[in-house]
Amino acid sequence: MSSQKKEQELVSGCLKGLERFQKDLYYTYLGKMTAICVRYTKNKDEAADVLHEGYIKVFKNLAQFSFQGSLEGWIKRIMVNTAINHYKKNIHQNDLERLENNEGDEISKHLVSDEEILDGISVKDLMGLIKELPPSYQMVFNLYAIEGYSHKQIAEELKINESTSRSNFLKARLKMQEKVLNLNKVQEEYGQ
Repeated sequence: MSSQKKEQELVSGCLKGLERFQKDLYYTYLGKMTAICVRYTKNKDEAADVLHEGYIKVFKNLAQFSFQGSLEGWIKRIMVNTAINHYKKNIHQNDLERLENNEGDEISKHLVSDEEILDGISVKDLMGLIKELPPSYQMVFNLYAIEGYSHKQIAEELKINESTSRSNFLKARLKMQEKVLNLNKVQEEYGQ
């Protein structure tokens, strides 16, 4: 069965209220959606809350899915938006605005290429380091570097200046660079 036909069958069964199809849809995308929620939250409990809220939105709005793209992509977008909304509800606006753009040029002078930094680091270690970033940096870093949002889109979603998004991304990259270099030193010292 083609993936589009399977998606149509899943959506149709869910819209009819058939539990088997609802469970199938839930479990088919659970791993990927959990990873998204974990990336945007501080801990597993918070990630589970965002995941739960996101799936409620998925099932509530499933009739609006138009099969223009993949079902997975549509669900992913809901999860990212749910995580953004959760973040906005739980973070103070001054945390987002505290670092403005006038430091950006100075910061970018200290950045090393991504290839140099990421050589030899595992995805698990990288994700752990992202979780250590301050919330405003983590959100912008995830949206820009992982989800592919533009700084303009990030600014609109988070209700911040585009320059703040750029600045927070540059600062996040610099912090990540420092963390990865420190991790690499520790691994070299202990022969890992």
